[in-house]
Amino acid sequence: MLQATPLTDGWTLRHEGAALPAAVPGCVHTDLLAAGVIPDPFLGRNEAEVAWVGRRDWTYETDLTAASAHSANEQHEQTDLVFDGLDTVAEILLDGRLLGRVRNMHRSYRFDVTGLSGRLSVRFASAYAEAEAVRGKLGERPAAYAEPYQYLRKMACSFGWDWGPTLVTAGIWRPVRVEHWSTARIARVRPLVTVEQGTGHVELAVDVERTRVEAPLTAEATVGGVRARAEIDGTGGVVRLTVPDAELWWPRGYGEQPLYDVELTLLQGEDTLDVWRRRVGFRTVELDRRPDEHGTGFTLAVNGERLFARGVNWIPDDVFPSRVTRERYRQRLRQAADAGVDLVRIWGGGIYESEDFYDACDELGLLVWQDFPFACAAYPEEQPLRGEVEAEARENVVRLMPHPSLVLWNGNNENLWGFRDWEWESRLAGDSWGEGYYLGLLPRVVAELDPTRPYTAGSPWSGSWDRHPNDPAHGTHHSWEVWNREDYADYRLSVPRFVAEFGWQAPPAYATLRRALPGEELAPDSPGMLHHQKADDGNGKLRRGLERHFAFPEGDFEGNFEGHFDRWHYLTQVNQARAVAAGIEHWRSHWPVCAGTVVWQLNDCWPVTSWAAIDGDGREKPLYHELRRLYADRLLTLQVRDGGLELAVVNQAAEGWAGAVRLRRMSVEGVVAGEASVGFGAEGRAVTRVGVPRELEPVGPKEFLVADADGLRTVHFPVPDREVPYPRPEFDVTLAPGGVVVTARTLVRDLLLQADRLHPGARADRGLVTLLPGEEVTIGVHGWETPDAEAARSALYCMEPSR
Repeated sequence: MLQATPLTDGWTLRHEGAALPAAVPGCVHTDLLAAGVIPDPFLGRNEAEVAWVGRRDWTYETDLTAASAHSANEQHEQTDLVFDGLDTVAEILLDGRLLGRVRNMHRSYRFDVTGLSGRLSVRFASAYAEAEAVRGKLGERPAAYAEPYQYLRKMACSFGWDWGPTLVTAGIWRPVRVEHWSTARIARVRPLVTVEQGTGHVELAVDVERTRVEAPLTAEATVGGVRARAEIDGTGGVVRLTVPDAELWWPRGYGEQPLYDVELTLLQGEDTLDVWRRRVGFRTVELDRRPDEHGTGFTLAVNGERLFARGVNWIPDDVFPSRVTRERYRQRLRQAADAGVDLVRIWGGGIYESEDFYDACDELGLLVWQDFPFACAAYPEEQPLRGEVEAEARENVVRLMPHPSLVLWNGNNENLWGFRDWEWESRLAGDSWGEGYYLGLLPRVVAELDPTRPYTAGSPWSGSWDRHPNDPAHGTHHSWEVWNREDYADYRLSVPRFVAEFGWQAPPAYATLRRALPGEELAPDSPGMLHHQKADDGNGKLRRGLERHFAFPEGDFEGNFEGHFDRWHYLTQVNQARAVAAGIEHWRSHWPVCAGTVVWQLNDCWPVTSWAAIDGDGREKPLYHELRRLYADRLLTLQVRDGGLELAVVNQAAEGWAGAVRLRRMSVEGVVAGEASVGFGAEGRAVTRVGVPRELEPVGPKEFLVADADGLRTVHFPVPDREVPYPRPEFDVTLAPGGVVVTARTLVRDLLLQADRLHPGARADRGLVTLLPGEEVTIGVHGWETPDAEAARSALYCMEPSR
């Protein structure tokens, strides 16, 4: 039977003539950091101090001994050296003998080392050198950034992004092992999993590699107590299994996530040669793109159930992906699920994630939208890239097929849009730019290998060159004019069919900043803060976004921002939550015309001011807690429609929702100027609109409207905060077991406990909350070692009178 031995020990990294200990899997930066050669690039402005690493060639070495190169009983006919991932351009040598050359981070590699042993060397060329050589051969291609990431098959955001550092990696980033086998091994299993009228079908297309062609082989598979066999004809065969009364796999919030173990055994007679194991789930997925009176839809349906996708965009969780463990994937994705998320889009500037990511999504019921790794650039279609693109697509489509959570393949991020709107067409002058991948190669590969899942050519994409690629009425839409130029109130001016990207920036948690910028006097434009702000004019956009709604907290005449930074930090985080809420509340209220929102972004890969809901240290921003409200099955939102106010009752639960909403027109001093109870009824997976009586609509800057139903609340202020004459907030703070109790004596709007100011390990269980006079809230806190009411008060922030 095939035997696999991990090859993880004894690796070294050559540096300045010395052999440094190396971790495999890992990368050059993490090895240099562990050896004390470089400072932590995440701290201060150290990123600039380590830029030289990406410009160097690097060599990893270990001994491939006779013990590892041969099996213990010496009965195996072939020995293979298998790399699950090499980043990125390298040659592999054994005692100076070339085994092969590689040039793609997104593929695995296998080399025959039968009978060989000696010094194993993996020599990595600088990714910059390789990219620049390909650019010299194929010519310039435009991109959103000056770095040459589109000229090689490597994680694009290694070269930096508007939220990420430029840390161009190299290394053995995924596991490496030695495999011994005889007669034949399983080279590939392509599982097609379908379900019809309650009966599950699993079709396993098996490819084998042989050492002896004449040997008769059989494949036997089991799933759900069902067993089947098939003969292997030459190098392939198909095993078909039928599972009666198969339990359906559902997205979270729609049902359970039953998973079935599949085992396929390759046999010669009764002798086991190799075994393949995975888990599958039975479900159907469709993408409804039919035209209608509103344009062209983009609605996912799982098991026939059409759903509004409550999504987040995912970037690599660390700029050094080899550091992301199974536990870290699960923690981050658990955070997403706990926020009400049911879809995660793996963005095209990153990677095909590890099995650990998709396993967690299978178990948590998180739908996965998988971009192919192309983002924000014109990609050449000539060799050596074209062959690599097809090889990586074929490998990863088959690798990820077992996962029921995977529901959509997407060709690229923003490249079709870029061709039309970013002056690429004229600059390219007829050169290839990737269209042949997105509209030709990739849909062909998906149709051939994975016909059970839909494919879309890009995001955004309207479905046809006859329309603008980012037309909100057709297909997927990216809404970035708001962040870049407009007020977030402008989200309410259109109803896209599916909003695949939109977002607003905010700094990370205070404790994250303190760790990342040790010793720095914090200010929005302090050196470290500016270095950890990668967006073009990011601070300017933050300021303009604030000034539309709040009085900007200024420093003194000497430019001292002390005491004002805390206010700026709080207000920018509030503004991020308000901006995203404006979009989601509006778009959810327009279901089923709008069928999904995918917030940019869930996570960060280092400590940075960004659009993320969870910062680079894993701390939740107020936006995260706001998503829990916005993505709950039931949502109340007050919207201005046709010159009046209406309440949208959004019900994404299967059961109907009926009751009465309490509407109160109030003054900021707490006086109730008008009140009514209005009944409503919303069917399951539906939205109901309730008109607000004219006499309850707030008038002028001192009034607002409160709507309460079944423990849910929404408020509407008719003017920006800077015009609201808020009273000076008064509230009492006491301690309760496991938390802090705040009792309001005045209106307290957007109260926030920044628990990490109490202790770096402390977390609060909620974010922004608005209290009316006399109301109280208990904020749960864990990780706080020495609870103290006065300390808690010092970490509480809320709206204050404008100065």
